[in-house]
Amino acid sequence: MKVLVTVKESADIADDFAVDDDGIDETYVEYDLNEWDDYAVETGVQLAEAGIADEVVGVTIGPERADETIRKALAKGVDRAVRVWDDALAGQDLLDVSTKAHLLAAVAEDEDADLVLSGVQASDDSFGATGVALAERLGYEWAAVVSDLDVNADAGEARVNRELEGGLQERLTVDLPAVFTIQTGINEPRYASLRGIRQAQSKEIAPKTPTDIGVEDVTSRLELTEMFVPESESEAEYLEGDAEEQAAQLADVLRDVGVVTE
Repeated sequence: MKVLVTVKESADIADDFAVDDDGIDETYVEYDLNEWDDYAVETGVQLAEAGIADEVVGVTIGPERADETIRKALAKGVDRAVRVWDDALAGQDLLDVSTKAHLLAAVAEDEDADLVLSGVQASDDSFGATGVALAERLGYEWAAVVSDLDVNADAGEARVNRELEGGLQERLTVDLPAVFTIQTGINEPRYASLRGIRQAQSKEIAPKTPTDIGVEDVTSRLELTEMFVPESESEAEYLEGDAEEQAAQLADVLRDVGVVTE
């Protein structure tokens, strides 16, 4: 059985950052493996360690910079990876869910994946629809927000627990091939060992263009029109000075609003 794990390069913004007409300057941005995808990676690697998966392949959509992120998945036990990108993708502000699902589905079909694992959502933009849209594109069965997974490859099915509203759990049997979006807490993602990090340097990351995987139209319907820091509507008053001066100011404020009297 082949498992495909989707991996997103997630942006982490510094506490103090500046916004200009083009958005947030790259000097304020760092990139890392998306938190939810880390649990999906661990799930795939555990399936391989249990002898259920014969191969675990990672896939990401991103520029060459994203190799560093996907290599973290390789260091944790993913066998090899595919990275999809070209100038047409680079020229678009934001990729919508449909475009990402189209690209990921093309890779899944090219790899003939039996099981696709994706994080429930992205930690930077909080989108949470890509996994389900991918299942629809592939025509695979699916389950979202999976908190427990038991795969029976011989029977061609998997039993899953998925989270519902109000703390409820739903137990399902899902036929393979399938797409599961993995929730945090399903396992404990491992730290990459020094041996794993060294081995990851020699593992394959295959750069592919959309054309390479049979996708011609990569036009996103999302457009970034403006980015700005919203104005604060807080009526908070900051007290300055040392402790004694601040205490005196606070006492004046409390008297003004009638909380205390003279």
